[in-house]
Amino acid sequence: MPVTVALGLGAALGVIGPLAGKFDNPICHAVALVFSGGWSWACFAFLVGYSRRSKIESALLPSSALAIGVAVYYLFKFLSPAAPIGRVISGGSGEGLASSILVWGIAAFAFGAPVGLVGNLARTPGIAGLPFRLLVPLIAFIETSERLSTEADSQGLIVAITWNAIRVVAAVVAVALVGHTVWSWRARRSRPEGRAEVGASARRL
Repeated sequence: MPVTVALGLGAALGVIGPLAGKFDNPICHAVALVFSGGWSWACFAFLVGYSRRSKIESALLPSSALAIGVAVYYLFKFLSPAAPIGRVISGGSGEGLASSILVWGIAAFAFGAPVGLVGNLARTPGIAGLPFRLLVPLIAFIETSERLSTEADSQGLIVAITWNAIRVVAAVVAVALVGHTVWSWRARRSRPEGRAEVGASARRL
């Protein structure tokens, strides 16, 4: 992934959630929930790190992209403070804007480095890389489970459906990753045995 593409996607990540929240329909509400969750930002940092061969780049590029995403997020909410029905979702006065960008930008930068590095380590083939590949499904499952247990009752049906769907998808992805890794490992172990049997048969002939 080119550097400019990663940084541009970081900016898009920052605007998709609040932009979708401007529209009063269930699909946009679900999109806003997905892109406002911490797991989706972790997934982005993971994928950027996965796309880089250099471990240094896999740490620095996701951090920079997430910091840009945070800045775009707060700038968008400042420039477009009102929902379609007129409900104010951000003061729009600029009070605390710089401090929010600074604090959360630093947090995003610090968060993106280890997650991006994990993404790079997830490139390791076989069972050795499996724990790293399971990070994002695990984060998504834990975050949505926690929100379902503490917030879903007060947030409405769309929120509960969206978080349950994310949790199910995270579990399916985790099972698929484990199954694929085990299948690949067994396939690699069987190949040398098969070649050895063919070689022994040839020698007997």
